[in-house]
Amino acid sequence: MSNSLDASRIAEIQAFDAEKRYKYLVKEVVANRQIWILTDEHGCVMLNTEDEDCVPVWPNQEFAEAWATGEWEHCKAEAISINKWHSRWTAGLEDDELAIVIFPNQEEDGLVVYPDELDDELKQQARKQQR
Repeated sequence: MSNSLDASRIAEIQAFDAEKRYKYLVKEVVANRQIWILTDEHGCVMLNTEDEDCVPVWPNQEFAEAWATGEWEHCKAEAISINKWHSRWTAGLEDDELAIVIFPNQEEDGLVVYPDELDDELKQQARKQQR
């Protein structure tokens, strides 16, 4: 389980640029063995770019919950184990032709990656942490 993040650390991490937030997410997801999404009564929250339908993901519960405001305030943060992510979500997102938006900030800014790219990054990070 993750350690609770204090407000100053949350603010510091949210100020990272999209690339740095991606690196942070990969490390946290592997370390904590879970990735966070937002859900509502229809399932997982989706965002749209000009080119892609995306599932937003966060590294920690605090960031997912911080995003659940305004039109998303009815959503709840849900953890997905890294094993379930690898075994079900990656293939499911690919089958549905969905991309992933990595750790979007309050301006909805985040890197858009394909499920296999994130899967590869997570597996590479897991190998690094096992050394």
